[in-house]
Amino acid sequence: MRAIDVFYLPFVERIMPRQMFRYAVCGGVNFLILDPLYYFLIYNFVVAHRFFDLGIVVLSPHIAAMLLVFPVTFFNGFWLNKHVAFRLSPLRTHTQLIRYGLSVAGSVLLTYAGLKFFVEVCGIWPTPAKIITTVLTTVYSFLAAKYFSFRHSSE
Repeated sequence: MRAIDVFYLPFVERIMPRQMFRYAVCGGVNFLILDPLYYFLIYNFVVAHRFFDLGIVVLSPHIAAMLLVFPVTFFNGFWLNKHVAFRLSPLRTHTQLIRYGLSVAGSVLLTYAGLKFFVEVCGIWPTPAKIITTVLTTVYSFLAAKYFSFRHSSE
């Protein structure tokens, strides 16, 4: 935590509260560093570029790797949020985990709906649509974490 707070400089303090900064750092580490690293390792060494026939559906290697990485990054994200960004929440860990799972499910649905809306209804190209959707989902995700998953965390 102290390592993160070293980068909480006065100009950053004017832009966002410390808790939001910690949340952004946790999300950045999980999404920008750990997720691609785990995906690379699982895709190349666990899935090993093979298709997986599950009987009712065949998973392509990149989808199989994505599905295997998701639980790892889910629990990394939970741990980072619980112990760094929202460490003073009085809620029990079990309650936090269930609520975090619900908020992540909400993020997935919001991302899906946002992409469908911006691309198919508004006619926006997929990459800008993904950027807009990510911004909206990030705002939703922070508010869900602060006021639902890790409620009453007053840092």
